[in-house]
Amino acid sequence: MTWIVYIIKCSDGSLYTGITNNLQRRMLLHGQGKGGKYTRGRGPFRLIYKEQCQDRSFASKREIAIKKLGHLEKLNLVKNFK
Repeated sequence: MTWIVYIIKCSDGSLYTGITNNLQRRMLLHGQGKGGKYTRGRGPFRLIYKEQCQDRSFASKREIAIKKLGHLEKLNLVKNFK
């Protein structure tokens, strides 16, 4: 099963990083206020980065690595992705 690490930009300019095996469903949940505590009340959201991973373990490790980055470093990652 393919897992995806993703970054969404919230309406307040903050960034949220997460993992999922169904990005479309996860984005719908974020939009409904059910995706994660952090994102509740911060919509609408815009997907700005996604990265496919071979398994959940690798996706979780990648998520942790991205979460350790500062805001500008995350924006740089996104910029290099596009």
